[in-house]
Amino acid sequence: MRYPEGGGLTAERRAFREGIRLQAGERFAAGEKTAVIAKDLRVSVRSVERWRRAWREGGMEALRSTGPANSPTITDAQFAALEEELGKGPSAQGFDDERWTLARVQTVIRRRLRVSLSVPTVWRLLKRHGWSWQAPARRAVERDEHAVELWKKEVWPKVKASRRRVGAGSSSRTRPDSP
Repeated sequence: MRYPEGGGLTAERRAFREGIRLQAGERFAAGEKTAVIAKDLRVSVRSVERWRRAWREGGMEALRSTGPANSPTITDAQFAALEEELGKGPSAQGFDDERWTLARVQTVIRRRLRVSLSVPTVWRLLKRHGWSWQAPARRAVERDEHAVELWKKEVWPKVKASRRRVGAGSSSRTRPDSP
């Protein structure tokens, strides 16, 4: 993320930036040139041009802050309802097995809350509310410990082995085995 603690600016920083835009608006009304305003306020000319266009269309009110850019798309009450649904388990939501995936949580959010979120947004939402990925607490019933140990002893050393030749090689592409 661009900023620490979940993104966005602090309220103080937003107020500071709004103050600069409002100063620029006062100077627009006075008829000052864009380059002079940019230099005095220590911002880019392109930003001042963008502010001037907004000021022309909406006045000083258009230069005011609209709040944090990453405002939550789901309210606390909606998230509480989501947690209740997730607590029922995946099978209660119509899924075949007892695994929650981000795509499944996304589906539950879309069905129950009528809100469409991307998978990365679902992950950020869950993380923001203290959820994390979980490893299974127990091994699968179908797991064959003997087969796993056999694979570790016989197959893994072959897979792990180096692919380099034991003998001396050659750097020649046309005659690879030349002395």
